[in-house]
Amino acid sequence: MMEMSGNSQNRTSSKDFIVMLKEAGALLAITLVAGLLLGFVYELTKEPIKRQEELAIQNACSEVMPDADDFTEIDFDLSRELSEELSGDGITIGTVYEAKTSGGDFKGYVIQSTSSEGYGGDIVLYLGVEPGEESMHLNGVSILSIEETPGLGMRAEEVLVPQFAGKDADHFIYTKTGGNLDNEIDAISGATITTKAVTNAVNGGLKTAAELYAAKTGTEGGNE
Repeated sequence: MMEMSGNSQNRTSSKDFIVMLKEAGALLAITLVAGLLLGFVYELTKEPIKRQEELAIQNACSEVMPDADDFTEIDFDLSRELSEELSGDGITIGTVYEAKTSGGDFKGYVIQSTSSEGYGGDIVLYLGVEPGEESMHLNGVSILSIEETPGLGMRAEEVLVPQFAGKDADHFIYTKTGGNLDNEIDAISGATITTKAVTNAVNGGLKTAAELYAAKTGTEGGNE
């Protein structure tokens, strides 16, 4: 009786082990197939996504520098002093494009500037800057990414962006009492943090453009 019971237990254990192997094999097969499908979908959509991203960048560049036809990404190194200043304000400068006309005439720069101090996270914007008579001229600003409070900070595109366009300024400040001077930005009511973040990002881009242009004209021997 005891020997028969032991044989029965052995047969049960063997069956359980076989079932476990089959389930593991099925799970492995499903995982492999899912991985292959994901890889296939990634390869299939990689180029269209890349083209859409490039188109979005091209549109942003054209929006903030409408008189330019060619935007060429450039390598640059900011001075240590400016890098420390931008870092202290929570600003990171990303891609920089040199903007030119179809005839090759220099127009200015399109600069990606990111503030990490938005109320809802990073605020990423592009600004088009060209040299003015006494200071840098800000053609316009385009916000690429923002996740602020609906109805408040999310009004940055509507309320703040138009206030920067077409201004000659090296530095902007924001006020809660209405912007009367060219370099004053009227803050969004109830969204001071967003206003500050956007203003700092714009200022960071302006300072970067000024430094790049100073280096360019110093190298090439004067204004173009």
